[in-house]
Amino acid sequence: MAGLGPDQDGIIQGRLRRAAPLAGLAARTTGEAVVSALRRRTKQPEDYARRAERYVEILGRSKGALMKAGQILSFVPFGSVPEESRMAFQAAMSRLQANAPPMAPELAADVVRAELGAAPEDLFAEWSPLPVAAASIGQVHAARLSDGRAVAVKVQYPGVAEAIRADLANTELLAVLFRMLRSLAPGLTRTDPKELAAEISERVGEEVDYYNEAKNQTFFAEAYRGHPFIRIPEVLPELSTGRVLTQEWAGGLSWPDAMGADTEMRNRWSEAIFRFVFSSLRRLCAFNADPHPGNYKFNPDRSVTFIDFGCVKYFERPQVTNMQNAIRAVLNDDAQGLLTALTDLGLFEPGHQPRPEEAMAWWRPGMEMLIGPQPFTLSQERVAAAIANELSMTGPSGRVNRKMGVPGHYLFMARIDMGLMSVLAELGATGHWRAIQQELDEGAVPLTEMGRADAQFWFGRDPLYPERR
Repeated sequence: MAGLGPDQDGIIQGRLRRAAPLAGLAARTTGEAVVSALRRRTKQPEDYARRAERYVEILGRSKGALMKAGQILSFVPFGSVPEESRMAFQAAMSRLQANAPPMAPELAADVVRAELGAAPEDLFAEWSPLPVAAASIGQVHAARLSDGRAVAVKVQYPGVAEAIRADLANTELLAVLFRMLRSLAPGLTRTDPKELAAEISERVGEEVDYYNEAKNQTFFAEAYRGHPFIRIPEVLPELSTGRVLTQEWAGGLSWPDAMGADTEMRNRWSEAIFRFVFSSLRRLCAFNADPHPGNYKFNPDRSVTFIDFGCVKYFERPQVTNMQNAIRAVLNDDAQGLLTALTDLGLFEPGHQPRPEEAMAWWRPGMEMLIGPQPFTLSQERVAAAIANELSMTGPSGRVNRKMGVPGHYLFMARIDMGLMSVLAELGATGHWRAIQQELDEGAVPLTEMGRADAQFWFGRDPLYPERR
């Protein structure tokens, strides 16, 4: 289960031993896909929740790249899952994002001592030996500096980096991982597994290097320093290494508490999240590719603090332009323009494309929040329907999916897109999403108070294009 302890001895070792559980899961998943089809034909009910429990048990046990793969899967709203089972399925899978049991206080202190050269009690004026949060790669301790500043100290579990790197070098494991992914998401059939493996290896491999996370977080903190409603904690490089990351303390409400706030507050937080994701992509050619709710802290002044920058995807400006062109084409009902943009993004090969009207029928439902009457309210039912259409292997969407390949650079773009929509839907967000898109893509005058504050912040600033990173 995801709740197994993170001690080094508890991490499954050996190339074949670590691949074997997933291989068995992939085989069962493939068989279950056939059974599912038969059940749908005979209208027999299917226990998706029980199947998800098996996935959680296998994936959560590894504490390596398998665990990270499971966390990615927890944000795939499988289009073939009926509405009555979808919530139970995702609830089980989302446990892979939940807190894990912490390592012993003395073990955490040993990691700090080995990395920073002194015991935590000597480095900090105050140190909490028990963590405030624990997840798949490391845990977070509260501390205070001699000048009184509160900080969060992320300490990596011993052995996790080695286990993940071994997983990423394990071709047998990666092969069965993609068998499982293809059985769950048939639209990946034309995807080059080597390209996706390289992309996943690069992103997941970066997450175990806290130097890399500190660089990513500093990049975003520099870009948003002083922003009126987007906050990024500053990193303390003198107290950070490859396995220890010290940063400003991020206060605010957690996700469960934020869900209990009133509608107006949840709408403002939703606008802040939406603007952060799309403004980062357009202005910085980058986004934080780990969109689960635990990475947000919600503040009473309507601002949102964003934490955990271990998985960040950087794009080149032409790639971002192609994404903008795809959105413009949908809004202008330009099917040929959409097909051209999607081909330029690498989703289709020239000469092996769907018809323009098929591409539009496939892509348009996912843009409902921009196309529909504004202000638009996202619901979990609408998001599920949009993703079901995108993943469908029947009708126009099926013809598109059979021709499509998912390039490596697009994999985490799809993850943030699905994750963002899911988060906003759970918040029940209502917003002027089309107006925000018009601000960012067409230079339109801001419609909302937050939009005007955002425009004032960015006025005269030089965006951090890729060449400046």
